[in-house]
Amino acid sequence: MRKKNLVRLLLSLSLILGLMSPSGCFWTETNTVGPETQTQIIKNITPKEALTLIQENHDNPNFIIIDVRTSKEFAEEHIEGAINLDYYSKTFREQLNKLDKNKTYLVYCRTGRRSERALDLMKELGFREVYNISGGIIDWKVEGLPITKQAH
Repeated sequence: MRKKNLVRLLLSLSLILGLMSPSGCFWTETNTVGPETQTQIIKNITPKEALTLIQENHDNPNFIIIDVRTSKEFAEEHIEGAINLDYYSKTFREQLNKLDKNKTYLVYCRTGRRSERALDLMKELGFREVYNISGGIIDWKVEGLPITKQAH
């Protein structure tokens, strides 16, 4: 019996350690409903990690950047290649739900609050892989990373 308890303890510890990440929140879940097993990755990442992710997926049609700020905020400045889905829109949930849940998404907002909520919603809706830029476009700009500005 002692060996069985030790194995359970080691499995529990490895599960806990596997869910931890130095960049903050990291969540994975294995969905075993259906014929294939699918892992869901929902993760907060730093602006520099986000830039690396963008660069690695530059020509990948299955990688989408979503700015969840208002259309006015988006028009003033945004990360190049981003699409705008306003978190405050009454149809935000429906717009998200229409997206391909098997693609990889990077979401951000101004400070990270709206995109953190969007991340939770995308997790609930069953998206496979979603990353949130911690600190939003504010921290992105603090790091000196590139943005697209509207010409006045």
